[in-house]
Amino acid sequence: MSSAPGQSAQPPVAPGRSYLVCATPRSGSTLLCNSLESTGLAGRPREYFEALKETGLPRRPREYFWELRSPEVLRLLPADSELDRDARRSPSWSRDDYGVHLAAALEEGTTPNGVFGAKLMWSYFNDFVALMRGIPRFAGLGDGSLLNAAFPELKYVFVSRSDKVRQAVSLWRALQTLVWSRDADVISEEQAEHRSVYSFDAIDHLLHQLRRHEDAWRGFFFRIGQQPLSLFYEDIAGDLEGAVGRVLEALRVERPQGALLARQPLSRQSDDLSESWVQSYLEDVSRR
Repeated sequence: MSSAPGQSAQPPVAPGRSYLVCATPRSGSTLLCNSLESTGLAGRPREYFEALKETGLPRRPREYFWELRSPEVLRLLPADSELDRDARRSPSWSRDDYGVHLAAALEEGTTPNGVFGAKLMWSYFNDFVALMRGIPRFAGLGDGSLLNAAFPELKYVFVSRSDKVRQAVSLWRALQTLVWSRDADVISEEQAEHRSVYSFDAIDHLLHQLRRHEDAWRGFFFRIGQQPLSLFYEDIAGDLEGAVGRVLEALRVERPQGALLARQPLSRQSDDLSESWVQSYLEDVSRR
């Protein structure tokens, strides 16, 4: 970013407090993180570390189903070639010099009050840690020690969703359409025309995957001896301002007078189609 003529560029703010929002997809983490960012007090908690070690790119829809190996499910997903047209690595990302990317993320994710935030999904957590260990000062550190060394005064926020079937249905729809929020940027005609199709196998696979990843997060917190601030999708959707306030309190950030949020930044995507898929899945389970 360049400064206006006659003004000196402001040096980046070094974070003094940090937090990681640890989640699984379609758990309400995006709603929470966008709301936290909108306060201007809680960093900019985005997915800075989602690029996979082998590709330098985020996980593609088909990569959610490597273990399933179902041609029928893969047929219902966008082709990799469609995604690869717009795929771009972050200019700061390098497998061999990940420290540059970490420094860029810390700069971008820190607000002027010195709070840094980021979001992590379990699906790429191990790749992230492996890349971090490539930075000499973190080599040989255990997961918890590494993260504490990288992010000062680190706190964890764990976001989960009680209704895993609805979470899996929501994820399956998003993977087919590539629409992750109703307020997302306009997508291509090809993507918009990609039809959402119910699949028991896909939803069932994602349901078990989401459960495993949540269990993995809980195991991680137990292993490093940390008790995260736990928030549920249902609580975030029902009292967004209250959820944001709890995070600020955990970070010891003074809450401003008046309302924290001017508006709810994202619309909920659940609709009649999602509900019909939920019922279809439950009926299919009962017949098996």
